[in-house]
Amino acid sequence: MAKPNALILGGYGINCEEETAYAFEKFGAKSDIVHINDLIDGLKKFEDYQILAIPGGFSYGDDTGAGKAFANRVANNLLEEILKFVQQDKLAIGICNGFQVVTALGLAPALDEKYGERQSGLMANENNRYTCRWVHMKTESKKCVWTKGVKKLFVPIAHGEGNFYMPEKELKQLQKQDQVVFRYIREDGAPANGEYPYNPNGAILDIAGICDGSGRVLGLMPHPERHLFFHNRPDFTLQKEKYLRENKPLPEEGEGGQIFKNAVEYFA
Repeated sequence: MAKPNALILGGYGINCEEETAYAFEKFGAKSDIVHINDLIDGLKKFEDYQILAIPGGFSYGDDTGAGKAFANRVANNLLEEILKFVQQDKLAIGICNGFQVVTALGLAPALDEKYGERQSGLMANENNRYTCRWVHMKTESKKCVWTKGVKKLFVPIAHGEGNFYMPEKELKQLQKQDQVVFRYIREDGAPANGEYPYNPNGAILDIAGICDGSGRVLGLMPHPERHLFFHNRPDFTLQKEKYLRENKPLPEEGEGGQIFKNAVEYFA
């Protein structure tokens, strides 16, 4: 299988480049961490990559609103190139701060194929606090390329502006077109129903992630790259003891890895 090239965007306070690059490398991609200025200056080109990842972090310190300043830098210098990229048979993902950038740039949901038009946003958490914890979410979309074979995920969040919002009309269209990828749920699989901490930020209809109409562009607030190994779990020692007492082999893989594996296998 030929290795797809993954462009991991970095610079100005994005700080999850290494973990994200490692996640793609682990499942067979070749990852390049590229500072946004190297794209602006033409030292690196979108056309040389099959996967684009905008990782989590705190670009520009969230000073003008999470993801907004970084999105403006992209829009003012690279908009034509990035819009061309996401409308080709390639993959893109925005995680946490990256999701905030994706929505600001209009890369998703891009209803009616209106790429480049902002149709949704991530507002301040309903509790008005930066929130760092593990959450459960279920997969809904059947069209999203990134979530093939993924039914549920247990992954961490770490953000202050993850409260997903869309106007009612567009929200109905988003659901009708199968573009809601993830919803927050309780540990037993029951709906979060907006209740903290199951829905950690107050996101409308418990939405944790969305995609564009093609299913190739994914944006989500939780961090799948932070649960690549079973021992990443916050309850690892408890789970380890349970497996040992039941005489079962201890799993090695974490639940977030399938997201990145699906991306690599898309180009097989």
